[in-house]
Amino acid sequence: MDSAAPRIVLVGATGVLGTAIIELIEELGIRHREIRLVASDRSAGREIPVDGRLETVRSLADFDFAGADLVLFCTAEAVSRRYVPVARAQGALVVDSSGAYRTDPDTLLLVPPVNGHLLERPPFGVLAGPGALTVPLVRLLHCVEQYRGVRQVVMSSYQAASAQGRQGIEELLEGSELALRDPDAELPADLFRPALAFNVVPVAGRMLESGASTEEQRIEQETRRILSLPHLDISANCVQVPVVNGHAAAVFVEAALPVERAELAALLAGLPRVVVHGDRPGAFPTPLTAGDPDRIHVGRIRVVPHNPRAFWLWLIVDNLRAGAALNLLQIAEAASARRRPGAGARLR
Repeated sequence: MDSAAPRIVLVGATGVLGTAIIELIEELGIRHREIRLVASDRSAGREIPVDGRLETVRSLADFDFAGADLVLFCTAEAVSRRYVPVARAQGALVVDSSGAYRTDPDTLLLVPPVNGHLLERPPFGVLAGPGALTVPLVRLLHCVEQYRGVRQVVMSSYQAASAQGRQGIEELLEGSELALRDPDAELPADLFRPALAFNVVPVAGRMLESGASTEEQRIEQETRRILSLPHLDISANCVQVPVVNGHAAAVFVEAALPVERAELAALLAGLPRVVVHGDRPGAFPTPLTAGDPDRIHVGRIRVVPHNPRAFWLWLIVDNLRAGAALNLLQIAEAASARRRPGAGARLR
């Protein structure tokens, strides 16, 4: 037993993001004195192995957060809104993955390698992680801003079914199997409308009156806030594609000064947990072939011939691990180190 390590509560432990959190806690040796797994009533009673021992999943409806040092919420917005205040009232440090608190001015929206300095002045309220594509985007743009400045960003994303959790994956797989058996069959379209199987859906989230989607609006707002660039000219276009897991994005950036391609590639490759892939055919990353799920994968870096200040890059991120779970754990570790001097943050 490590008396200096936190008692952790993981809410949403049986979902795809909660599962990724558990995997990373084991693989990275995240220090903890105790871990309690919490989920909905239908998952209560299940036993899940964590660090070689079985932990019983408890029901969120009647769970007592007393004694918890750190609570990680991997839940839907409605669940977070209801239970985050309960956990906070018990004195726990709360890190939330949903969008429930991201726009709250009293909530710190964090990607620690970019704006972790905001944690230097505890106490703080709810800590929130941004969306899975915002994390890699701001990591890369932060480097470019320091290198040559950023004037404009245009991103087109291609988002996997796992963004909708386990049900999203199941709907895609069920629809794909049904379409292969009967091309004329009516495919399931509860989470993705129209159906995602063998299709491309040019909207993620709800449509707004402006014609944009809530997902596009969120990425734009989160990027400006985390980079502390409130007037950044950024536009996003979000597309859902029939991929089980792993988001992709084509990103256009116009810098304030001319960019040298080899120098830019070397700078990005020097960032922690970033891999820059080569240019030969087949070397660029894809959701299927990128490799290490805990790294941001970049390829196809190219400067626009008629504008030496502008460049394109291709981005791949495992949206469950590098895009969400790892960032949540980095937030938790950095914040715990501030609250408990001597703990020391080591996740980079």
